[in-house]
Amino acid sequence: MVILKHFEWEDAEAIRKEMYPDMSISDIRDMISGWNRCVHEDRFFEMFAVLADERIVGTVSLYEHSPHVVSAGAEIFGKERRKGYASGALALLEDHASEKGYRLILNQVRTDNAASIRLHEKLLFESDKAVYRNRRDHEVYLYLKIIPTCHA
Repeated sequence: MVILKHFEWEDAEAIRKEMYPDMSISDIRDMISGWNRCVHEDRFFEMFAVLADERIVGTVSLYEHSPHVVSAGAEIFGKERRKGYASGALALLEDHASEKGYRLILNQVRTDNAASIRLHEKLLFESDKAVYRNRRDHEVYLYLKIIPTCHA
């Protein structure tokens, strides 16, 4: 079972160790402060730590494209992969997106990333498997999923 939480300054060492070994703790804390402002490129953006057994095993984020469309991305640390953490984190993030009023998740998945393709298909995302090129000139598939509306 996984839980999501916003990053805190105390998480900087775990982030440095697993993601940014060449960055200083001070720079990582500045990055965490930026994440916690929930804005990136003038759009809503939210970054969470993925916790399992009270330790950070990865990150998951939500990025707004329009008032009803977001992208959701998960990055599970190498030694923690293939344990179900990404699917659990994305399911929680989907619920969070629904609570915030979003209705569609649109993700780009590199055509050579078999693990991410399997994950998206497991989570019932749909794709026509047409190949597109993203901003970084990578070949990607677009995966879409309608977000169920939360009922209180």
